[in-house]
Amino acid sequence: MNAPGQRPPMLTVREALDVLLAAARPVTAIETIPTLDANGRVLAEDQLATIDVPSADNTQMDGYAVRAADCASGEATLRVAQRIPAGHVGQPLEPGTAARIFTGALIPPGADAVVMQEQCEAAGDNVTVRHAPADGEWIRRKGEDIGAGSVILTAGTRLRSQELGLAASVGLAALPVHRRLRVAVFFTGDELAMPGEVAAQDLAPGAIYNSNRFTLRALLENFGCEITDFGIVPDTLAATRATLRDAAQAHDLIITSGGVSVGEEDHIKPAVEAEGRLSMWQIAVKPGKPLAFGEVKDAFFIGLPGNPVSSFVTFLLFVRPFLLRLQGVAGPLAPRSYKLPAAFERLKADKRNEFLRAKINDDGELELFANQSSGVLTSTVWGDGLIDNPPGNAIAAGDLVRFIPFAELQH
Repeated sequence: MNAPGQRPPMLTVREALDVLLAAARPVTAIETIPTLDANGRVLAEDQLATIDVPSADNTQMDGYAVRAADCASGEATLRVAQRIPAGHVGQPLEPGTAARIFTGALIPPGADAVVMQEQCEAAGDNVTVRHAPADGEWIRRKGEDIGAGSVILTAGTRLRSQELGLAASVGLAALPVHRRLRVAVFFTGDELAMPGEVAAQDLAPGAIYNSNRFTLRALLENFGCEITDFGIVPDTLAATRATLRDAAQAHDLIITSGGVSVGEEDHIKPAVEAEGRLSMWQIAVKPGKPLAFGEVKDAFFIGLPGNPVSSFVTFLLFVRPFLLRLQGVAGPLAPRSYKLPAAFERLKADKRNEFLRAKINDDGELELFANQSSGVLTSTVWGDGLIDNPPGNAIAAGDLVRFIPFAELQH
């Protein structure tokens, strides 16, 4: 137990993630939508193949369908008895004959191999096959990819282009998916101004443009959320409470940026505590550290730091997996990472888990952005991703470090 006035120990990144994911309640409402419109949605039910794929034996190559026994000598001249384009059905293949056949066309009865056209020489009605094919050569067998009745996609899968193509390949024109998440966002800080509303030369002393509004909305769009943007909220407790009440109506999650510290002008904590419940976390992460998590009515609440890089990084680390779990995504949520050599030195270890902005150079090594401050948004544009540097770890040139590309963190 902590002594009076003593701060509780900071949570590790893993501990904070475990608490978030344990609290997540996936949406249960399901809607059936056209497969053409299902990109990025989360599948709600297992999907079974309605047919075999391929539906029948067919050729992988342009060439000649033959009986392998007729070509065993490696130099056989056969009469070309028929021509079979894709989408057409050939006649049974008689001994001593070949069928000119094109990629995807069905193998005629009697044929047991295909010889690619590069190994054949056509002359008039005949073809000389200069190859001794093995039984089944260049033939795709019925059902070798998918068997009718087999599970091709499991519930909890976030659908990408390849899953949609697979569904279409067995004739699934519509898919059952979880409904989209409804997310409310707002931003606190009297210093915030909007591009287009205030010209640069007219910015008041201390005013800044609200970059987080653009960053966070785009991130939420990447995850297919329905967004309600309540804009910039005045720095008062009454305004913050009123916006929270409105945001809690018919939303699954409320996200804010700024105001999650404990200063006199930071109204998120008392407002959420008055309207719902709140846990204020200090996380051993850099950039970041303060994160607020709770609920207002039936909506979850996450309060992100106001510094633009802190807001961006904590969204990727904590909000991303929470969103995916709310959407019904099953299985592990950790982004794919890679071990790459450092092309820099960072010999002073930090007590927090650092997430350093870096890019991959032409030698496959990681270069570090010179200024790792939480306010330097240019580092996120310059970089290709984040180095996950554990607490207390110094980095020497050539050390292998864990690198997470931004591309892996935005889907």
